[in-house]
Amino acid sequence: MYELMDVGSFDREMDGKGWVVFRNAIPDNLVNNLREDCLKWIGICAEYQIKNNINEAGDGTAHQAVGKGDSIDDFLDMHLFHDYLSRFFDGKPYALNACTPVGGFPSADIYIHKVHRDVGSYIPGYKLRINMLVMLDDFTLENGATKVLSGAHLREDKPSDYDFDKECDTILGPAGSVALFNSYLWHKGGANTTKKNRVALTLSFGRPFIKPQLDYARMLGEEYGKDLSEFTRQVLGYNCRVPTNHDEWYKPVAERLYQANQG
Repeated sequence: MYELMDVGSFDREMDGKGWVVFRNAIPDNLVNNLREDCLKWIGICAEYQIKNNINEAGDGTAHQAVGKGDSIDDFLDMHLFHDYLSRFFDGKPYALNACTPVGGFPSADIYIHKVHRDVGSYIPGYKLRINMLVMLDDFTLENGATKVLSGAHLREDKPSDYDFDKECDTILGPAGSVALFNSYLWHKGGANTTKKNRVALTLSFGRPFIKPQLDYARMLGEEYGKDLSEFTRQVLGYNCRVPTNHDEWYKPVAERLYQANQG
């Protein structure tokens, strides 16, 4: 497993650069299973994209890859980085906002290759969301490892492509490494000039009162939620659901869909 980072170093890197890397954070067998399941999900979501006329062949990404009982669900249930995620959110609850496998196909040129950040709102000094990048292949300069503009989580304005390319850093690491970065950080995927995929699982976590990209608890259902640990119920949004009728609103405190500690 990865070497623990002391909280002082974590705080300094996240506050200053906006990102940290844990090298060799997860074992090879889990890396292999995650890689296989990410590619499986990319195939599933390509079918939706084609069926709904989003594109003609899929874009090499998948979205909201949760609930199939595979290694991605297992990884979420492990909460390997809970101490650091909790530290980022000042010890307060957080929930999953997005779960996105990325194929990193050779010569691909899609939305992730444009300078962007993964949260639309910007509140200076307030930690709204955090990204997790799970490297399922080696991340190298040649295969298009993620590029970030260190310190840019402290600025609202989008940098020009020229300034970004001139000043950016590249997140490098062997397969099984994990990066955490502030979702305000401006970043983009690099160009994969090799002949092999560069597969990754990207996730983001946010304050529970922020809408996730998909309502996981509603999608998965109440029966699915009964077998989850308390931590996983929290992360998948079971403690921060919005009632849709008066019967759901008028419930005893312990059964309320939106719990009091969710902010």
